[in-house]
Amino acid sequence: MSDAATLLDEVAADLLALPPAQFTAARNARAEEVGGAAGRRIAKLRKPTLAAWAVNLLARDGQLAEAVELSHALREAQDDADAAELTRLGRQRRQLVAALARRAADLAAEADSPLSPAMRDAVEKTINAAVIDPDAAALVLTGRLIVPIDLADDTDPSRAVAGSVPDRPTVADAPPERDDLAQRRARKAAERAVREAERARSDAERALSAARTRETKAREKADRVRERVDALRAELARVERDADAADTAVEAAEAQTASARADATAAERTLEQARSALDEATP
Repeated sequence: MSDAATLLDEVAADLLALPPAQFTAARNARAEEVGGAAGRRIAKLRKPTLAAWAVNLLARDGQLAEAVELSHALREAQDDADAAELTRLGRQRRQLVAALARRAADLAAEADSPLSPAMRDAVEKTINAAVIDPDAAALVLTGRLIVPIDLADDTDPSRAVAGSVPDRPTVADAPPERDDLAQRRARKAAERAVREAERARSDAERALSAARTRETKAREKADRVRERVDALRAELARVERDADAADTAVEAAEAQTASARADATAAERTLEQARSALDEATP
């Protein structure tokens, strides 16, 4: 890129970060200061919309790099046809886009240029475009947007930014293309296998804990039953001894009854004899 083009991009980035109400006066002053052909090019710079300006503030604030990283992850998940990962990343994308849009609105309000609901919507669509489309990300990351970007429209990149049209973004901490599709799929498969093994281990640990609990309860119940059996056996032995003693007592009582019966019979005979003798002795 030539020195003149670099200068134009730098000046444009500075001017487009100013509140739009200050843009025209600042642009004209800078064009006059630079002068010559470069000054004439600066004088032709267009004023940004409020939505584009708010996104420029967000880019200068350094908070769009995470969105670009997410776009790399989304494209990788699409290449891998990983439905679960796409679902997770899609949810993360919506949360991130909404958070960045709120941050852009806060930055605009701090600069005394609050955004209307329509402008907030345009900001969110622009950030979402940066996440989904690498060309849109390149435009947004310049911090030189003039108009917001909507993927539903066929926006001319040369009319979307002031100065030079950038190539696709190369963010320092964006994930490089480390491997081919087959390697990524193998890595994903290995990650899934690890997750499944971890879930299986957790399930097995829960099953083991439940089995140990059941075993402890079963042992406690068995101990209580054994104690009851031992008590019943002791009671049975005592009752059997009592029964033997009772039988012995019955036998003794029967012997006494037999003896008493014999005595009673003998006494009856004696009485009869005595009465007979009495009768005989009586005149």
